[in-house]
Amino acid sequence: MYKVSLLLTTYNCMVNLPITLKSIQIQTYPSIEVIIVDGCSTDGTLTLIQQFAENSGLEVKWISEPDKGLYDAMNKAYRMSTGDIIAVCNDRLSEKDAVAIFVEAIESAGEDCVGAHSDLVYLEGDKQIRSWHMGQGNIRQGWMPGHPALYLKREIYEKYGQYDISYRLAADYEFMVRFLKDRENRLVYIPRVLILMFYGGTSNAGLRNYLLSFKEGYMALRKNGVKYPLMITLRRTWKVLRQF
Repeated sequence: MYKVSLLLTTYNCMVNLPITLKSIQIQTYPSIEVIIVDGCSTDGTLTLIQQFAENSGLEVKWISEPDKGLYDAMNKAYRMSTGDIIAVCNDRLSEKDAVAIFVEAIESAGEDCVGAHSDLVYLEGDKQIRSWHMGQGNIRQGWMPGHPALYLKREIYEKYGQYDISYRLAADYEFMVRFLKDRENRLVYIPRVLILMFYGGTSNAGLRNYLLSFKEGYMALRKNGVKYPLMITLRRTWKVLRQF
């Protein structure tokens, strides 16, 4: 049985964190560890984390210390993890069998499958802001899987490394470009909404951050030797805008 590591990064998130933790606690999959890296919260988040660690019945590891940003915290969480399958889980799992569905999809797809991804929606309260029907595709055509709905075998991190913290907004995209650009690694697609994502985040916070995200996406393609990075970035932007 695969062990699944769910990686959470927190900082003063008393509004959304209880929702995330509840969705994890009710999962039916029997082999889950929860890794929480907190950036020195001051709003009660640490008390909530400690209560969850003591009472959830799950294997929980957590720390609270200064970091160099979101991707540094994600790297710390990965290094603390021991699972065979890794997923960043800062949102809400849509159903109690969500983790089991991801794992079953990976197992059923064969040994050459390195992970699974699903559809997701962005919610602001109970209002749906954006829907991502991910499908299958090619990074070189502007497609990408939704990182919040991506479950990967540990071997991908071991082979391709962790998140590049020199990126402020697009280190997750650069990481996906790194292991998907040559189409050597196969993902299985699950045509179901398994992640309900909290709307917001730095890449959605105003025009300035959006332009920086565009620039960093272009840089990620160039860094990894992908031809026609501007055209691909424009295609990716169009695919994102169509989801609203």
